[in-house]
Amino acid sequence: MTLKLEEIKKLIKESMPDAEISIQDLAGDENHYSATIISKVFSGKSKIDQHKLVYKALKGKMGNELHALELNTKEN
Repeated sequence: MTLKLEEIKKLIKESMPDAEISIQDLAGDENHYSATIISKVFSGKSKIDQHKLVYKALKGKMGNELHALELNTKEN
């Protein structure tokens, strides 16, 4: 089972309503994505902590329904 691009955006938006999200399907297989996420919640946090917030928003789907997600996070 794979995770659709729209579902990834929905999960992130639920945790970070202000987020600007851009996602690309890198391999066309709905399993390898690249995401750029810009949000105020990242302010003052390290890149590791920013990425942890995104993984938390995905509610355990990373590594299960979602195989690979390249993250580029930025403070808004």
